[in-house]
Amino acid sequence: MHDPSSAEIIRSAGAGDPVALTRVLVATPSVNPQMEAGGAAEGAVAELTAGWLQDWGLATETTEVAPGRYNVVATLDGDGPTLLLNGHMDTVGVGGMTIEPFEAVIEGGRLWGRGSCDMKSGLGVILAATRRLASHGARPNLIVALTADEEQASAGMYSFVASGMSADLAVVTEPTSLKVMPAHKGFVWIEASFSGRAAHGSRPDLGVDAIRHAALYLASLDEYAAELKSREEHPLLLHGSIHAGTITGGTAPSVYPDACKLLVERRTMPGERPEDVVAEFQRVLNDLVQREPGIDGKLEMTLERPGTEVPEDSPLVQGLLRASDAHGVEPRIEGMTAWVDAALLNEAGIPAVCFGPGDIAQAHTEDEWVDVEQIRTCADVLETFARALAD
Repeated sequence: MHDPSSAEIIRSAGAGDPVALTRVLVATPSVNPQMEAGGAAEGAVAELTAGWLQDWGLATETTEVAPGRYNVVATLDGDGPTLLLNGHMDTVGVGGMTIEPFEAVIEGGRLWGRGSCDMKSGLGVILAATRRLASHGARPNLIVALTADEEQASAGMYSFVASGMSADLAVVTEPTSLKVMPAHKGFVWIEASFSGRAAHGSRPDLGVDAIRHAALYLASLDEYAAELKSREEHPLLLHGSIHAGTITGGTAPSVYPDACKLLVERRTMPGERPEDVVAEFQRVLNDLVQREPGIDGKLEMTLERPGTEVPEDSPLVQGLLRASDAHGVEPRIEGMTAWVDAALLNEAGIPAVCFGPGDIAQAHTEDEWVDVEQIRTCADVLETFARALAD
């Protein structure tokens, strides 16, 4: 296939071809520098996308949301409600990849490279649909928000929400295999710190094993996990879950460890409050201390993100299903397994669902790829959905 830096591919991208746009974007590194040392961040992709959007007649602004990190926000006047199309410009790192990360090769009906699935193809379909809407025909009022840092701390989306810009509905083009995903879980990170007493391994009378205490706490969480599965099932997301992320402690095999830290993630359901989740973890610790009085443990929530959902009968969900059907895509609703920035839009009062090309199972993989036909179809569906809003 043609080199993505060739004049032909660049011309096709500028004309709004979704596959060409995706190839040029994949070939432009935007690794999140918080995830991999030396990552290029979003600057070059922001410059590219802002240039295209300006050329197509949109009022476009590039904002530095953190040092070297950029959002691109563009607007286009139309009729009817305001539609927000959102995607993030950063990718995870390239370490361990088994393919060239930035060659954007097309083979076997697949476009390969870092970010091809998550989510340069999602950006490509937003841009392609926007180009068509800007050039002719009916369209809603449109906001295109291409944001920074979704893969780490969502600095770009937090900045966008804080800007006060509003919309009536939003589509976030994360990889969903062209299924409409109106709900996803949130998460809470709990750091459990256990204190022991250092001593020589031959002196159990003096030593207190902090790692053992952390292990007892982790084992005690099994009952809590089983309780989550016994709760009422969410129709799309089923149940919350718990898993251990990291554990650190100890200095040597012959020394009782005087400290151990355990980081646990709890996936939460829409509507669950983080303070309630922390209280549930504390309840497990309190019960353990009752059984093992020598345990000295403390819990701290280090990060939380909300789970959110949009009703399945909403105009947003039903409109996307109708547009999908019009282009031969089986209308399907599923829950999103990963947390994404759509949650922050929902929290800000902008109903947001995920709908985009690519399978989330391919995101972040060592041989990341996206189905080329899904890119084309997704751009068609987005265009049809957007034009229907203006009727």
